[in-house]
Amino acid sequence: MSLEIYLDLFSQPCRSVYMFAKKNDIQFDYKKISLFEGYQYSEEYGKINLLRKAPAIKDGDFCLAESVAIMLYLTEKFHTPDHWYPADLQKRARVNEYLSWQHSTIRPHGSKMMWFKLLIPKAFGTEIPKEKMDNAVEDLNSSLNLFEEKFLQDRPFIVGDQISLADLVAIVEIMQPVGAGMDVFENRPKLKAWKDRVRAEIGAELFDEAHQAIFYAQEAVKTMDPEKIEHFKPKILRYFLS
Repeated sequence: MSLEIYLDLFSQPCRSVYMFAKKNDIQFDYKKISLFEGYQYSEEYGKINLLRKAPAIKDGDFCLAESVAIMLYLTEKFHTPDHWYPADLQKRARVNEYLSWQHSTIRPHGSKMMWFKLLIPKAFGTEIPKEKMDNAVEDLNSSLNLFEEKFLQDRPFIVGDQISLADLVAIVEIMQPVGAGMDVFENRPKLKAWKDRVRAEIGAELFDEAHQAIFYAQEAVKTMDPEKIEHFKPKILRYFLS
């Protein structure tokens, strides 16, 4: 099998690539890696992805990074059903619009909840100042409001009646705070109904399999080896708390 996909399913972008490939019966060699243990900094991984992030793919001699780029590559190579990345100009533009927007909104704000509510206090033993926590929650809620009002509106999915890459990228990011014990779907019936539709379209079994690391994140953090994550601590604290 020539297609290798390097994944850590604790990572949101990795989950989107994993579910997309599995849902579309794309055969690949699953290379399970651990970002917390620093595999991305290994010499071996550097030859595949010099950006030192996950996911990454190796298709023969061709290596590619960045989850959105990877999924677009897979749609073209494996001729996946049109609804994922529609040929219709305006529908495709809607997918691109969401994919462009989410990088600086839903993605960082959802991810910050995992770091602020779980990883930094539990794994690194550093409490988050209340003001920073309050601002982070406000940022996430503002992004979720925009997601519902602008991108979802009254449609079943972001582009219309069918699931697309936009929904897949959105759901993994919006699920991330759940791992930290924050139910973002509470008091948001529209968002919850959308999540349930996405889960059904992907398949409940596959969806839940991909999110196992999130569902059990609060237990997993208790068994993290402090020595293996210590080298991340200065960088993480500087990034989030400086």
